[in-house]
Amino acid sequence: MEGAWESDGCKTMIYLWVKHFYWISIAFVNKNPDQKGSHLTCIKSGFPLLTKGLPDSFHRKEINNDLIIKAMRKIRINKGTVALVFRKGDYNRLLTEGGHWLGWNENITVYDLAKPFYPTVELNLLLNDTNLSDRLIVVEVKDNEIVFQYVSVNFKSILTPGRYAFWKRIVDYSFTTFDLSKIEISEDISLQILNKPEVVQYVRVFVVESYEKGILIINGKAEKTLEKGTYCFWKNPVTVSVVKTDMRQRQLEISGQEILTKDKAALRVNFFARYKTVDIEKALCENKDFEKQLYVIFQLAIREFVGMNTIDELLERKESVSESILLAIRAKVEDLGVEILGCGIRDIILPGEMKEIMNQVLIAEKKAQANIIARREETASTRSLLNTAKLMEENAMLFKLKEMEYVERIAEKVNNISLSGGSLILDQLKTIFSASN
Repeated sequence: MEGAWESDGCKTMIYLWVKHFYWISIAFVNKNPDQKGSHLTCIKSGFPLLTKGLPDSFHRKEINNDLIIKAMRKIRINKGTVALVFRKGDYNRLLTEGGHWLGWNENITVYDLAKPFYPTVELNLLLNDTNLSDRLIVVEVKDNEIVFQYVSVNFKSILTPGRYAFWKRIVDYSFTTFDLSKIEISEDISLQILNKPEVVQYVRVFVVESYEKGILIINGKAEKTLEKGTYCFWKNPVTVSVVKTDMRQRQLEISGQEILTKDKAALRVNFFARYKTVDIEKALCENKDFEKQLYVIFQLAIREFVGMNTIDELLERKESVSESILLAIRAKVEDLGVEILGCGIRDIILPGEMKEIMNQVLIAEKKAQANIIARREETASTRSLLNTAKLMEENAMLFKLKEMEYVERIAEKVNNISLSGGSLILDQLKTIFSASN
């Protein structure tokens, strides 16, 4: 290896001999055109000068103490790595694969081409070297941006605001930039990536179930209605929220309502109603807690209806309660964005004393009904007997048949007949049967 050395206006060629990667002898060959011939100078007193391979015209001279050069070394850069050479702390050059010599005050930093490049000095200073900049991919991320880093089309990491450099060729890098100042994520990003721990902190996710509808609210303003699905938004200073409601048929229970009837009877009413939301904007944007408001509307309507009727009327009109209440609350529930599908009184519960009174009334009514029925049956029976007597009076044969009917009924109940009286009994029986004939 040869190098140029300038000293006292003389151009000197340096011949270097290496053993175990260190200089063991350095010779200077003077090629000053003003001097005749050439001569060789050893840099260290008593150090043998290796002259193998030097021209025969070279002559050995004594040491010149003004020229002292310290030891130098040879390095090797392995495949898949590069090295940056720094001289006295300043970047000097790039070393690629192969063997290289390092001079005095030079040191290196070795980088793996398969890993990101993290420089030890300002990146802008290094990029001035075109040999180095051509081997790098430089990614700049602004304050309102993030960058998804992919390796061989697989998600690797997120790059936050800053400047990054990656080596080319060995690893297939790709990058996608996203603007965080936008509200909705319009880019096609899979939910699998959005659910990764590195990404979750930058994303707001809202899920509207298949039986729900939602309203998107941005900075306090309702923007649009959301159907079922998953919606993703970037996290930024803009306030984003989603309010949802169940669109299925639901049931409202109004239980234990203690109410006075028109005749001052205290009773408890259990009421139910089936409803569903039909206008989500009215229900969620124009009304607060529309379900609570619906409960109160029904509660007041029930109290009004019960208070206008006596207990007897309530018991008689139990089936028509729903129609009356629905008619009274129709306009109010429409303002809530709700449709009533049906309602009615489930139970009417009387207090203990009232139950006893009602039971007594019921027993008396039933007894009176029983008496009426008994009297009616007795009258009918008597009328029937009267008709029969008239017929038998007019017809002796009919009377005799009736008499025989009763004898037959009596005979059915008699197992044994004992007769006493001698021959007179037989004569009497003959007389009876002969008369019947």
